[in-house]
Amino acid sequence: MRIAAARRAAKCYARAMSEQNAPDGGIAIAADPIGMFADWLKLAEKSEPNDPNAMALATANAAGTPDVRMVLMKSFDQKGFVFYTNMQSAKGEELAANPQAALNFHWKSLKRQVRVIGPVSTVSEAEADAYFASRAKDSQIGAWASRQSRPMETRFEFEKEIARFALKYGLVRVPRPPHWSGYRVTPLHIEFWRDRPFRLHDRLVYTRATETAPWSTAKFYP
Repeated sequence: MRIAAARRAAKCYARAMSEQNAPDGGIAIAADPIGMFADWLKLAEKSEPNDPNAMALATANAAGTPDVRMVLMKSFDQKGFVFYTNMQSAKGEELAANPQAALNFHWKSLKRQVRVIGPVSTVSEAEADAYFASRAKDSQIGAWASRQSRPMETRFEFEKEIARFALKYGLVRVPRPPHWSGYRVTPLHIEFWRDRPFRLHDRLVYTRATETAPWSTAKFYP
């Protein structure tokens, strides 16, 4: 078993050495971390069986109590990473009280992850309207019917609300609820992590002081 494990580790090490063009075989430093994220996401889209755009979203309330959940990233660019939700949900209330967040993309198939930390702001009304209009009608109705993060006595209670809004908007366009919008996490810290044998992993970290400041890079010990 030890010989087999050593052989697997050797193959993994050789693959890691050939994947990137850094002299030490580690993650090559790119000038643009957002472009690098796009490259990694493309790889994940080919290898992840479900939701390669899924990310852990960590927030904290005004008292500093942390909370975390999985959400779907719907877009990203140089301005940040965007997701949509009910603003009256727990995450929405926490972001209103403490507009900072951390994200974690973990792709098991690639043995890679990307961490993002930064301030959070709401997207424009036009952005929120455009994305809401692209959703399936049943999802649009669900956004009206769900009192997200509130106690629910029975599932039937929720289904009645779905039926009520389905009847209301059955033959017309569903408008975006006023309590439903998107959030953008502006990255000030991005870490790219890649598995290597014997837990001797690669960590490449990009940091900047403000949204318009240049990026600084550093390799971190695993």
